[in-house]
Amino acid sequence: MPNDFVCINSSLRRAARRLGQLYDVALVPTGLTSTQTLLLGQIDGLGAVYGEDGPTLQVLAARLAIQISALTHALRPLVRDGLVEVRQDAHDRRTKHAVLTPLGKARYEQAYVVWVEANRRVEAILGAAAAEKLRSLADDVASQDFLDAYVSGEKPASGTEPSEH
Repeated sequence: MPNDFVCINSSLRRAARRLGQLYDVALVPTGLTSTQTLLLGQIDGLGAVYGEDGPTLQVLAARLAIQISALTHALRPLVRDGLVEVRQDAHDRRTKHAVLTPLGKARYEQAYVVWVEANRRVEAILGAAAAEKLRSLADDVASQDFLDAYVSGEKPASGTEPSEH
């Protein structure tokens, strides 16, 4: 294999692991990991859209770009610790919703303060422009347009050139 091969996936995974480690260390006083905090934040944010029933697990998994099985595995400790409740839909018992409990809401609010500070530190080190560029590129890669373009082998109609980021 040639030594000049540069793998985007490897670079992004290393960067994601490093950032995850930094956020995990910052979150130690809250008793939550960065993944748990992210889940609580998504449930909280989507709760504003879906009301007291909360988002369905399907919606939550799609938002996080993960499989339902991975989501239910990640939710298990949050449910066990009384931070999240998984409820069956009133009209379709096969559909489940995730809702923050009052304890979950309080813990998320505590973790959010820590998360914001960790994020501020990362952004200060990267610089505002580089941080925005990184977020924008990551959002592009995580988008449905990107997935559709990858599957079809064609550039998305709304695609942006790398120089625009």
